[in-house]
Amino acid sequence: MNHPTPEQIKGFILAGLSCEHIEIDGDGRHFYATIVSSSFEGQRTLARQRAVYAVLGERMDEQIHALSMKTYTPAEWQNKQNP
Repeated sequence: MNHPTPEQIKGFILAGLSCEHIEIDGDGRHFYATIVSSSFEGQRTLARQRAVYAVLGERMDEQIHALSMKTYTPAEWQNKQNP
């Protein structure tokens, strides 16, 4: 089984979710993501994470062992960058 790179994970997410900002780090099995998307407006954290998991689909079962993520709306991200 080939393990995806952080760049591949980024591409998978961008193919199904419009993002204003995305960062992916990882070692081939465990990944850490920061995802900023206006589609997260009005959603709770769990709904945001489910949206990302839905985009990744079967890859979560077959290729990606773990994905830890922080999800933000553009306004939340802006506030985080400029406290």
